Amino acid sequence: MRSFSKLAAIVLLAPLAFAAPTKELELVKRQIDTSTHCGQWDSITAGQYTLFLDQWGLSGASSGSDCASITSLSGTTIAWKNTWTWVGGTGVKSYTNVALNSGLNKQLSAISSIPSTWKWSQSNSGTVVANVAYDLFTSSSSGGSAQNEIMIWLANYNAGPISAVYNSDGTPQPKASNISLGGRTWDLYFGSNGVNDVYSFLPTGSAIVTSFSADVNVFLKYLTSNQGLSALQFLTTFEAGTEATSGSATLTVSAYSAVIN
Repeated sequence: MRSFSKLAAIVLLAPLAFAAPTKELELVKRQIDTSTHCGQWDSITAGQYTLFLDQWGLSGASSGSDCASITSLSGTTIAWKNTWTWVGGTGVKSYTNVALNSGLNKQLSAISSIPSTWKWSQSNSGTVVANVAYDLFTSSSSGGSAQNEIMIWLANYNAGPISAVYNSDGTPQPKASNISLGGRTWDLYFGSNGVNDVYSFLPTGSAIVTSFSADVNVFLKYLTSNQGLSALQFLTTFEAGTEATSGSATLTVSAYSAVIN
């Protein structure tokens, strides 16, 4: 009888044990801010990420807006939506992005892997000048000022990367071409934005990569092994988003994740 009583008690309590985590998950889900934000420097933190409305070039636009919202978070996978329209000027107006808040400030030599997945789509209206890209920064000290910017473009909408050398027709000239990394080939451009050295990887053949899954660390390893980037640099920033210059577009990210190991 004692055994039966214990078994009966376990059976009766089991639903409660399974119900508690479910309620906790529902509570966490409710606590995520999924409202739409449009302020120049608005930010929304969810789990290990922060969504930034980084409208740093706003003053260069004659008119426009930039709004974004987090749509879901499950474990380390986040989804968001960004709708923008900019008129006037030739410079970047905003880089609305999701930044990673954990695993940063490691020396490049100490990073073993950065697995990342990014699935997205974008609807454009008229002629759009923008990109969809990862944006990383490194420094000579942990948490220090940025010295190098490393970009991995998944799409180039009439934007063109920074380059130190240009062809006679005004197009940027890659420093290296047809580099095989992360399961596809890339062209590497190099130049300066006036403050940082900028390395930009673009898919060869102007390809648009709407489903990316790779170890981002292989791009860093390539730079330290082949392009003179010091492995003693610290990775201080890891972001993913869209640099918007002009036109109108909506970027919908259905799944994004990144972890620095």
